[in-house]
Amino acid sequence: MNTVRVNLGSRSYDIAFSSGDSFGVFVRTALPKASTALVVCDSNTHAHGRAVEAALTATGLRTGFATVPAGEASKCMTQLATLYDALYDLAADRNTAVVAVGGGVVGDLAGFAAATYNRGLPLVMVPTSLLAMVDSSVGGKTGINHPRGKNLIGAFHQPAGVWIDLANLSTLPEREYLSGLAEVVKYGVILDAEFFDHLEANAKTVRDRKAAGLAQVVARCCQIKADVVEKDEYETTGLRAVLNYGHTFAHAYETCGGYGKLLHGEAVAIGMTDAARLARKMELVSDEFVSRQTKLLEALWLPTAPLAELATDELLAVMRRDKKAVGGQMRFILPTRIGDVKLFDGVPEALVRAVLEMR
Repeated sequence: MNTVRVNLGSRSYDIAFSSGDSFGVFVRTALPKASTALVVCDSNTHAHGRAVEAALTATGLRTGFATVPAGEASKCMTQLATLYDALYDLAADRNTAVVAVGGGVVGDLAGFAAATYNRGLPLVMVPTSLLAMVDSSVGGKTGINHPRGKNLIGAFHQPAGVWIDLANLSTLPEREYLSGLAEVVKYGVILDAEFFDHLEANAKTVRDRKAAGLAQVVARCCQIKADVVEKDEYETTGLRAVLNYGHTFAHAYETCGGYGKLLHGEAVAIGMTDAARLARKMELVSDEFVSRQTKLLEALWLPTAPLAELATDELLAVMRRDKKAVGGQMRFILPTRIGDVKLFDGVPEALVRAVLEMR
């Protein structure tokens, strides 16, 4: 079993890359006091959830099972309440683990239930999508959406462990898989120029899910995120904010377009394109930077043009309420070169509007 360690003192945990029937042992090692577990999946990952449940039952844990509808719309108060009900029916106590089996939606929703029920239950992440493997399952961000803004309701709640089985990617629909590649590109842009070069040179291999290359890519993304989270767990120093590159634009597109019209990674790809164009207008980067990033995203079959029907004023209104905004003033993570981004205050709204209207 290969692992990446997230070092957070008493909240440290392993990201394990493995397969087979050792999952139950992994959970027992991470949570030796656990007596019960609620397995949470969605309608697309039901079979994965049942396999996880069987592995936990085989170790002697008493289990419950909850399924939510697949899709971004499930990150809502209604589905959160169904998980609270399931935990109540299971007679959950502080030794009850929540085990999230699915993509980013399941991880965020189940993670927030774990963070808030009984003021905190242990959490294990079993990501089944590429996006969840490389990003949302690691770092402790949990939450649900508000009709007026994405991820506005949430909490930091670190998992006790993350279990990654790359075999799950073989059955992932192509659109879902490609969506996850946007977050992969993000890591190269923000912190690792050599990784970005690797992705450029191996775009087809990565896009086509070649096993050997994919393992290297996922492990590198997890290591980068672990390094950032260790230095800025609660996003207080500004370092962890770099992980939100492209997300200010992306969340506005997701909110205004209706949750689920764009997959999160698709919105992030468009948002990174917008962020690069904004950085170019501010003379932070060259035309070459914009071109390289756009070409890589397109080589991975990701969108770079936003939904034409969205109104600029509505997008701006959402962006003013982004979590990084201060006093209604927008702040952006913008690139200065491949492998380096910074947080910028006081970006002129006229420039942001000009970027949004490049459609």
